[in-house]
Amino acid sequence: MVPSKSSPWNPSFPQCLKWVLENQLDDGSWGLPDRHPLLVKDSLSSTLACVLALKRWGLGEHHMGRGLEYLKSNFGSVYDDKQYTPIGFDILFSGLIEYAGYLDLNLPLRSADIVTMLHKRYTELKRICGSNSEGEKSYLAYLSEGMGKLQDWEMVMKHQRKNGSLFNSPSATSAALTHLHNADFPAIYPMDINARLSIIIALERLGIEGDFHKEINGDEEEMLLDASTCAMAFHALRRNGYEVSSDSLSRFAEENGFFSSLEGYLKDVGAVLELYRASQLIIYPDESILDNQNSWTSNFLRQELSNGSIHAKKIKEVDDTLHFPYHANFDRLAHRRSMEHYKVDNIRILKTSYRLNICNEDILTLAMQDFNTSQPIYRKELEHLGRWIVESRLDKLKFARQKLDYCYFSAAASIFSPHMSDARTSWTKNSVLTFVVDDFFDVGGTYEELVNLVQMMETWDVNVWVDSCSEQVEIIFSALHITICEIAENALLWQGRDITRHIVKIWVDLLRSFLQEAEWAKNKSVPTLNEYMENAYVSFALGPIVVLTVYLIGYKVSDEVYNSPEFQKLFQHMSICGRLLNDIQTYKRESTQGKLNVVSLHLIHGGSDITVDDVVEKLKSDIEFHRREVLRLVLSEKGSTCPRACKDLFWKMTKVLHMFYMKDDGFTAQEDMMKTVNSLFYEPVNID
Repeated sequence: MVPSKSSPWNPSFPQCLKWVLENQLDDGSWGLPDRHPLLVKDSLSSTLACVLALKRWGLGEHHMGRGLEYLKSNFGSVYDDKQYTPIGFDILFSGLIEYAGYLDLNLPLRSADIVTMLHKRYTELKRICGSNSEGEKSYLAYLSEGMGKLQDWEMVMKHQRKNGSLFNSPSATSAALTHLHNADFPAIYPMDINARLSIIIALERLGIEGDFHKEINGDEEEMLLDASTCAMAFHALRRNGYEVSSDSLSRFAEENGFFSSLEGYLKDVGAVLELYRASQLIIYPDESILDNQNSWTSNFLRQELSNGSIHAKKIKEVDDTLHFPYHANFDRLAHRRSMEHYKVDNIRILKTSYRLNICNEDILTLAMQDFNTSQPIYRKELEHLGRWIVESRLDKLKFARQKLDYCYFSAAASIFSPHMSDARTSWTKNSVLTFVVDDFFDVGGTYEELVNLVQMMETWDVNVWVDSCSEQVEIIFSALHITICEIAENALLWQGRDITRHIVKIWVDLLRSFLQEAEWAKNKSVPTLNEYMENAYVSFALGPIVVLTVYLIGYKVSDEVYNSPEFQKLFQHMSICGRLLNDIQTYKRESTQGKLNVVSLHLIHGGSDITVDDVVEKLKSDIEFHRREVLRLVLSEKGSTCPRACKDLFWKMTKVLHMFYMKDDGFTAQEDMMKTVNSLFYEPVNID
């Protein structure tokens, strides 16, 4: 439609007319090939626009005739409420009909239909212009090609982007260029940072991202202009260790700010979903922007679900995102859900429909193959670990909880790469052993046996048959000894040194913390809160599980790194998080057993006015603080000495803990968790 500045009788973009002539579909329409049968309104709009372009420049008489015949045959769909309606259809399609009159093009439509459409535009514009809000102004500017002489072009130009376009929309930009001949507009279609971010994030969510975060670059203004792009850029950059301020999202911290934008006016659920995801990456105490954003976006999404306002294809994704927040989500199961939500033919409908090239069957097939081929590996490892339980005679210890499936599940769901077998095995074996030892100190052993086990571990080089005071101690020490030596041998390949003594020390520290709790119980002592927590974060038993796995994922971790404040803080914050989650969930049960935990100690030391609810609320706030500190340390690259992959293990365990304790004590509740275990190990992804 845009005339050349040098010759008004010729088009500025002849290559576009060439495309129109070469891409008419067999039925006479223009638009997506093999389109959905409910996209007829979209094809009517696209077809009329192409016919008008040909008419404007006196080309393609035959093409125009076929297009008009399609328009005549399918016009009834305009009144079909079951058809998908593109954004602004009543304004845009009516604007095209009006422009046809200016070109003296005789449309094969009844006069009554033309009058009806023009009246629809008038009614819609009257409704929109009622409040004169910023969101409505953006919407009208976005629909510039349908406004014609009714448009306020001075207002429109306030929405021009740095790249010269209006909303990166070719049609709105062309309309402005047609009416404002002296304005500067882009000569080529601007690269859409939103599309590039969508590619990267789609691959990450499917679990096949590799190093694609390095491709996140582009003009900062383009990243910040609309809500969804800004949210995706913030999420991708912060998650991959870039220092990015939440100030970039300040416009969307409050609901009103979002609804003053074009996406807000359109109630774009996808944009709100991205803002919600971004709001979960809070790593600083003063990020009220993200706190506020998290509050209103979660409320909005829940309300839209309740109202039935979300498109059927989006409901499950929204529901899952709300149900599994970033801090309570197993990576591998999140990948599976993303595959189930993934749309191979990902058609988006804005003013017209278009197909995103980021979504194709090959990407989904690759992700599914990666997931499904891992399952036999997991099952084989689980069988091996089952034999280890028997060979170690741990099954003979009747007091001990048998939680092998849970332990291995948390390992495989977090450390899912097939080649990470040693890491998964170490995580699982140490998890099982911590359960056994915890139960031994709680209910299974006498005080003499507890002291005996601690002393043997402290000495290490002992004759187990001579120095064990009972068969139970002999079984436990033997299992610990064999496992520690095995892990040290596997770690030698990566670390280049023998870490046996280091592993032993981690286990000794844990056993001493268990013994301290046993002595408090034996002597009926009531520790202070500080005394309890100094011991309790160690006795939560994540040292052998997480710290030892760090040595087996392919990175060299020196003593300097291990002893650094960064590493020790990661361990402390993660462990406190777990201890508080556990104590909240187990308070009632442990109270009936006469056991002390952080809730009961708060009640004892907090005075008569404090209630259980008061304590729980405070502890939840503490959990949030420590969780955010773990995430901050993991994502911070400046001054970090610990490899990112090693730090990730602390965050993965934090997510495991939140997932297990989401509703109950995950180590004693079974029903839902067993279904989840099956989906990881036994049920392949099969998407038709």
